[in-house]
Amino acid sequence: MRSIFQSVFEWFDHRLGIRSSIWPIATHPVPKGLGWFYVFGSATLTLFMVQVITGICLAVVYVPSAADAYTSLEYLNNEQPLGWLLRAMHYWSASGMVVMIALHATRVFLMGAYKYPRELTWVLGVVLLLCTLGLAFTGQVLRWDQDAYWGLGVGVAMAGRAPLIGPTLVHILLGGPNIGGETLSRFFGLHVFVLPGLLIATLVPHLYLVVRQGISARPKPGQPVDPATYQAEYDAELKAGEPFFPHDVSRDAIFSALTVLVVFGLAVAFGPKGPGGPPDPTIIQAEPRPDWEFLPLFALLALTPPEMETAIMLVMPVVGIAILVLLPFVSGKGERSPRRRPIAVLIILVFFVSYGVLAYMGDKAPWSPQMDAWSGQPVPIAMVKQLSPQELQGAVVFQNKTCRNCHALDGTGGQRGPDLTLVANRLSNSELIRQVLQGGGNMPAYGKQLGPAEVEALVAFLETLHEADERPVRGVETSGAAFQTVDSVESSAAAPDVPSSKP
Repeated sequence: MRSIFQSVFEWFDHRLGIRSSIWPIATHPVPKGLGWFYVFGSATLTLFMVQVITGICLAVVYVPSAADAYTSLEYLNNEQPLGWLLRAMHYWSASGMVVMIALHATRVFLMGAYKYPRELTWVLGVVLLLCTLGLAFTGQVLRWDQDAYWGLGVGVAMAGRAPLIGPTLVHILLGGPNIGGETLSRFFGLHVFVLPGLLIATLVPHLYLVVRQGISARPKPGQPVDPATYQAEYDAELKAGEPFFPHDVSRDAIFSALTVLVVFGLAVAFGPKGPGGPPDPTIIQAEPRPDWEFLPLFALLALTPPEMETAIMLVMPVVGIAILVLLPFVSGKGERSPRRRPIAVLIILVFFVSYGVLAYMGDKAPWSPQMDAWSGQPVPIAMVKQLSPQELQGAVVFQNKTCRNCHALDGTGGQRGPDLTLVANRLSNSELIRQVLQGGGNMPAYGKQLGPAEVEALVAFLETLHEADERPVRGVETSGAAFQTVDSVESSAAAPDVPSSKP
């Protein structure tokens, strides 16, 4: 039997050159004493392989269409043998991949392994991190539930604020002006083909550079990186080092196996993520939350005033990525030891503490208003005196449709949307009709929930909300406009305008 295996190996080796190509890579020398802090990169790669395997299996059943995606996920969860386990493994391995790549990047940063001559290795690692986050976001969209729908709305709203290319980028991502059937197909293509392909295309040169430049030795205080002498010092480390196989490979294999076992345990214990309720843009009382990776951003956008949204959405990510990419070129030499780099340690501590606090707030804080608050806060009496019957009917619609949850009148009510006490000084009747029916900004569309008579009554009431000594803003006549707008909304895509980031 041994001779048979030997013959088979010799046959493949003669054609593939295993001994002359793969074996030298497996046994290349590495510095001694690397320890368990160097296993996060291999664990990330292992979880990516789990993602690929489970993703291929799921793609056989999953239907990337707006009409059937939710049903196919329910089928996987409840009817397909082991479908729930595949979905759970896919979700928990995705979460684990984000954790491992974050730990890997943290270790590289703290130990100064991004410095000369590994600048390009670090830059490619940043691209891998962005691809991993992209896979996490597009994977959430493919669940096609309420959280996915509103999370997609926030993500696309962020893309839409990009200067010059924003509207075009939104149209490309959504396949049109609104979230619809083509949107899911495009995000399926991103999740299954584009992002994995980009990740693999980046991973190959990243691993090549790890072998080409070598694994950095554990930093020692008082031994700064000097490009003039570094290579000679590193070669001396390698002479006293050990082969990568079998010593360090064994640690990587043990940790990766334990990581997969933990993922399997989480999958069995907690099952797959969602889907929640099917996506319905007319459910205005939804309280969606993104997956845990994006909870800090969710909380940050909720806590900040609206005028800071653009800076958080556009400036902060660009500045953050630029800092990561430029880091090895700005700080490519000098001390590597965390003991001599207190600012680096402080940055990591502040980042993880802030991330944890914001994630907790994003998960626990009730960002959406109490949905029964309207019953205790009626429309102020002064605002309904001397109103016509139609305007009084509009005040009733305003109350019964829970508008007070988000909008204040005379200083009382919700703070989620703008105060409407003087709304008629800002918006004309046609603009009010459009806002009520089509939504926009933080406001969902009410086109499917209000009849034409209710819309006209509501707008008539809103037009009474103006300064006593000022006339309301004038536009086209209200009569008939509501009917026309309702018809146009019903004949358009079911999804409203892309919502803003405010929860």
